[in-house]
Amino acid sequence: MLRNAVTVPLEPATFLAAAAGAPGDHALGIGVRSAAVIFVAVLTAAASQMSVPLPFTPVPFTFQPLVVLLGAALLGPRLGACSQLLYLAAGVAGLPVFAASLTLPQGGARLLGPTGGYLMAYPVAAFLVGWLASRGFDRRYLTAVLTMLAGLVVVFTGGVLWLAQFAGGFRAALHAGFYPFVLPDILKVCAAATLLPGLWRLTGLGSRTAA
Repeated sequence: MLRNAVTVPLEPATFLAAAAGAPGDHALGIGVRSAAVIFVAVLTAAASQMSVPLPFTPVPFTFQPLVVLLGAALLGPRLGACSQLLYLAAGVAGLPVFAASLTLPQGGARLLGPTGGYLMAYPVAAFLVGWLASRGFDRRYLTAVLTMLAGLVVVFTGGVLWLAQFAGGFRAALHAGFYPFVLPDILKVCAAATLLPGLWRLTGLGSRTAA
């Protein structure tokens, strides 16, 4: 008889994994996760409709990055990325889920346009933020801010590098797609990050997953 059992430490779960029920609730867990992925995809599409076009850049001001980052922190890496892939698939299929624009088309052509880099960076940013959140970085305010900022870096990197092909170079892309948006996005992240540790404390799920 073995007296000393080898135990594997449990990694911190994402908020969705903790809320979806016990491992035995397999059907319920699948249903909750599927609904959550669809909900975040729909929320991303809704956020794109709350956009403000700016006269000096093809990049609109939207709340999409905030939804992408928050949704990923709650869903985790794979489901967070899946929610954004679902959103992009809906756009490529022709559904009007991208931000309204007088010059940029809906459909798959939007991904090939000047703002396509931001959109295509969403699944990568979601995976990174979800991965960090699944390791407990969303449990405290400071680490939650840093987690979401890491995802924001991915979005801006993909967006600006892609935009540079249309704007006439990297410096022009920074002026058109980074400088006007970076401070408002950082402020939004700092405000939104309060929700993550707040949810863990309010629901008591953090103590349950740590047990």
